This record gives sequence, C-alpha cells and structure tokens, in this order.
Amino acid sequence: RSSRVVEIQSQMSERAVELLGLPEDRPCLLLDVGCGSGLSGDYISEEGHYWIGMDISPAMLDVAMEREVEGDLLLADVGHGIPFRAGMFDGCISISAVQWLCNADKKSHSPPKRLYRFFSTLYTALARGSRAVLQLYPENSEQLELITAQAMRAGFTGGMVVDYPNSAKAKKFFLCLFVGASGMLPKGLGTECADEETHQAKFTNERTRFKNIKGKSVKKSRDWILEKKERRRRQGKEVRADTKYTGRKRRPHF
Repeated sequence: RSSRVVEIQSQMSERAVELLGLPEDRPCLLLDVGCGSGLSGDYISEEGHYWIGMDISPAMLDVAMEREVEGDLLLADVGHGIPFRAGMFDGCISISAVQWLCNADKKSHSPPKRLYRFFSTLYTALARGSRAVLQLYPENSEQLELITAQAMRAGFTGGMVVDYPNSAKAKKFFLCLFVGASGMLPKGLGTECADEETHQAKFTNERTRFKNIKGKSVKKSRDWILEKKERRRRQGKEVRADTKYTGRKRRPHF
C-alpha cells in the first residue's frame, strides 16, 4: 500500500479511537470490524489497548499475520453477525468497511437484513455504556439513512459526526453509536466556524445535499454552479461575484 493510504488510514483510526472516549486509567478490549492488514490495530496497541480484528478477506488477514500484529484475528463476514459473547467489548471501531454491507454480492444477500444482523449482534457484544465508531464512505443519502436506521433499530442511539464538512477532500463520516446511556454526540472537526445550529443539523444537511445530486441541481446548471461557488467561499477561497450571467448558456458560434 502506498504510504499516503497508510497515513490516511492511521489518521482515521486515531480519530475513531478518540471518538470512543475510552477511560484513561485502564486498558480496554476493542473490536476492529474490517481490520484488513491490521493498521488500525497497530494504533490501538500503541495506545495500550487490546483488540480482536474481523475481516472477510483471507489475503488481508495473511498480511496482518506477516506483520505480526498484536491483536487476535478472525476470518468472518460481519453480515452474518458478530460471534462473541454478550458485553465482551469496551468499544468497536471500523474504518471504511460498513458501507460494503449495503452491496448485495449474492442473490441471497439482503442489505437491510445483513445490516440489522451486524448491528443487533454488535449491540449485544458491547458492554453497556460503551461506543462503536464506524468510519464509512456512503455512496448517497439512501445508504446513510439505511445504515443509520438499522443501527437505531438494533437499539443504538447516537448519530453521524462529520469532520471537515466543507471540504471535498478532508470530509469524513463517522457513525458514532452509544450502547445504553446516550452521551452527547461529539463535535465534528473543522466545524468550529459554524454555529451550533448547523452542527445539530449536520445529518439532515448531508441528506439534502445528496438529494440535490439526485434531484434538483443538475450538474453544470445555474444552481449547481452557485452551490459550488458557495462551498468554495465557505472554504475561504477567492470566488468571482455572482451576476445574471452566472451559469447562462452561451450561444453556439457559427
């Protein structure tokens, strides 16, 4: 893997563990869903915690074995559920894995059922008062809603934490779930300049933005251009002022 990919993976693992809000006075046992070659696990080990990693890819787990990671590894499809006893884990992280449960790779696969099976068994395997932080790349608003709805159906509370919502490159989605006692949802990074209200409405904002892609703002339309310019302004970039000519079609030249 390129060092850039490794660096991004490490940053996301660090952020996910931070969002878990683990107690500082004792080591914890964490579950890493879609652990791959064990990069997230390395960070968990560095922080003095223990971990068990699950992954569907034998090749990735072989790489983790070669790297002699400190965690225990399990070859399994999380869409079949989390096969551990109740209350075993103090937290769960997952980097870029959960959105794959939205794909039906086989005829028998039903994404809602697989997601519900995953979340309901994960809920059971986590200790009361603990958290699961799942970083994911949703394809669209429907996926986000499906994943979140199945998590809530399984008993979790919480919601989406969005880091750097105004940046196309740095934007990251973390589904932050609570078991039992519901905590305050952590603030997303890069949202300090926004007021409280926008933070609270983060999840609905995401949904409407994705909806625009599907519905209202056709690419290269006036609305689409205005939205893009507005986004750039929020990122502090220099943007030309809007005029009545913005987004207007040019006449064909003969």
